[in-house]
Amino acid sequence: MIEFTWPVRVYYEDTDAAGVVYYANYLKYLERARTEFLRSLGVEQDELEKVNNIIFAVRSMTIDYLQPAFFNELLNVSAKVAELRKASLSFHQAVNNQQKETLCTAQVKIACLHSQTLKPVSIPEFITKELGNDA
Repeated sequence: MIEFTWPVRVYYEDTDAAGVVYYANYLKYLERARTEFLRSLGVEQDELEKVNNIIFAVRSMTIDYLQPAFFNELLNVSAKVAELRKASLSFHQAVNNQQKETLCTAQVKIACLHSQTLKPVSIPEFITKELGNDA
């Protein structure tokens, strides 16, 4: 399946007093990469909600912090669909520095939900086709 990479700069606000990225900020970096991945496929999540009453929500995540990132580093955050099911997506994600060292990895399961009922619904066909799988 398709792998997508998004650059992220570490800002001062992302770090603690020692200039090390605070652990929860990696979640933001991972979210940005997934959002930009969908955007690169022509899927705008606000439009998806307005037109199709569909939202994506994180159902579960496993994350491993391997090495720290520091203030002002440029990172590359990847998102690759590992599994595409009828109403969910699983991603393998990683954050790497410019030396290509892996700083953290994550397995993220995303549920496709109806925006009013918050019940699972099928991922629209136009999205599954863009992901290269007619699930």
